[in-house]
Amino acid sequence: MDQLVTLGEFLRSCRSRLVPDEVGMPRTGRRRVSGLRREELAQLAGMSVDYYTRLEQGRSRTASHAVLDALAAALRLDGADRAHLFDLAADHRPRHPAPGRALQQVDPTAHRLLEMLDSAYSPAFVLGRHTDVLAGNRLAYALITDFAALAPRERNQARFVFLDPYARELYGDWETVAADTAAMLRMEAGRRPADRELADLIGELSVRSDDFRSLWADQRVVERTCGTKAYHHPVVGDVTVSYQAMALAGQEDQTLFVYTTPSESADETALRLLATWKSSVDLGRSRESGPAHVPGCGPAAHVPGSG
Repeated sequence: MDQLVTLGEFLRSCRSRLVPDEVGMPRTGRRRVSGLRREELAQLAGMSVDYYTRLEQGRSRTASHAVLDALAAALRLDGADRAHLFDLAADHRPRHPAPGRALQQVDPTAHRLLEMLDSAYSPAFVLGRHTDVLAGNRLAYALITDFAALAPRERNQARFVFLDPYARELYGDWETVAADTAAMLRMEAGRRPADRELADLIGELSVRSDDFRSLWADQRVVERTCGTKAYHHPVVGDVTVSYQAMALAGQEDQTLFVYTTPSESADETALRLLATWKSSVDLGRSRESGPAHVPGCGPAAHVPGSG
């Protein structure tokens, strides 16, 4: 993707979200644009209209740290949006031929941690570049879907959210999950504009999903650190979890997501029941040497614990 064009699109989107009253600008004349005019934003940021126009039109590579700071303040950007602005404005032109990108591997220590969290009834998984699901514990796969049973290319959170009909049934608020997933990808695209695999994924989702295409056009970015997520599970019903996202030390581009529930809550009980169910499914599969199936739960790949 053209980084300068993307920077211009992002600036234009952020400008359209502000209205004069919010930033102390007077409403003058008939307005033909939503949000602030270019000259109004340039005034707030303390720069010439011509210079800001060249930035928004993708015709300038000269944005300094001070200029970006001024734009971020004028646009009232939060932490994720501000970081994305700086990523887009950075000079990512390669100085040397890029080496082939190695497949990501999860450290054995992280695998042991996933197992420990499993015994504590905490679903946990590791996301890599492009929202690839690199590893997960049994309870995470039982709660979401058994990524380990899928073809390697399909072990991807974004593909699951946007291309798998089961995801719409599983997530209690699919619209929010989808918007956050698209925003995570846009954040990563700003950091890695030359990443061909990421560009291919974004292109595939844009072609195959109208929802993704619409959300991508919103220019929203997010860097998830913590929050809550609701599931409507076919086996144990409604479950709400809190999550924490943590970078794995010494592992580039790998994030550990850990789900927890309050002690002795209905949500914890649901996860305990799910763990028991998963164990029974695994035991039955080992005895029968056949795939697990739960009537009414959709295709085998979507049955928690199948694989």
